[in-house]
Amino acid sequence: DKRLRADRFRQRLAAAMQGQGMTQSALSRRIGVDRSTVSQLLKDKGARLPNAQVVGECAAALGVSADWLLSLTDRPESAADILANSLTVTHAPRALVDEQIFNWHQEAAGYKIRHVPASMPDMLKTNDMLVWEYSPHLGRTTEQAINASRDRLNWMSTSQSDYEIALPRHDLDSFARGTGYYRGVPSDVRREQLDKFAELTSDLYPRLRLYLFDARRLYSSPITIFGPLLAVLYLGRNYLAFRDTERVTSFTEHFDNLVRQSDITARQIPDHFAGLKTLI
Repeated sequence: DKRLRADRFRQRLAAAMQGQGMTQSALSRRIGVDRSTVSQLLKDKGARLPNAQVVGECAAALGVSADWLLSLTDRPESAADILANSLTVTHAPRALVDEQIFNWHQEAAGYKIRHVPASMPDMLKTNDMLVWEYSPHLGRTTEQAINASRDRLNWMSTSQSDYEIALPRHDLDSFARGTGYYRGVPSDVRREQLDKFAELTSDLYPRLRLYLFDARRLYSSPITIFGPLLAVLYLGRNYLAFRDTERVTSFTEHFDNLVRQSDITARQIPDHFAGLKTLI
């Protein structure tokens, strides 16, 4: 309806001016028109809209999008601002204590957390396993780093969030055998780690659910999805964080497909870990 769209234009123009603390005189100077023109834009009761140039100049002067002024979208940000807010690149330190990840977990408290880790999930690792994996990168003493990590991981485990974790099945096989990435992990450390996996996945079920998928049929990069709020792709040195609904939904559907196609389900996990110990 043209009259309704024109009325909304006036309302949104007035709201944007108020938000910026901009007077009619100031806006008229910014967009290069007479003050009476701005007054007419705000008070005209007809169905006519200003021309595209005036709408664009108003949007630029007030820091909003022309689409929002014209009720073509409900988001007032410009397209550039929407893109900047929906996609960020954040440094990913190779360390136990990652403040950015912890902040994202706090932000998503109460929502389901879906996670495909780069190796095995840190929150389920033994101290000896953490030392083996991270000692080359720790800037503090090993004990200080592990204690700081445990404080954060304990917070995550006691939060109101449910956790779903999906792992490629071959990664745990490789761990049990001590091959590939896990070459050099002592057998007693691997045995203790598998016992801890079995214990935690049993004790924390159903709040914590672990699934194993066949990487020959399905592939996933390391990702974490924090409820409906954001999806984070781990690139190695950086995190690529998406906040727009469409991207978060796409990542969620990808993860849910990993769960549906899993060979080992959450209920089967404790027995599977017991079987893996025979490979050590």
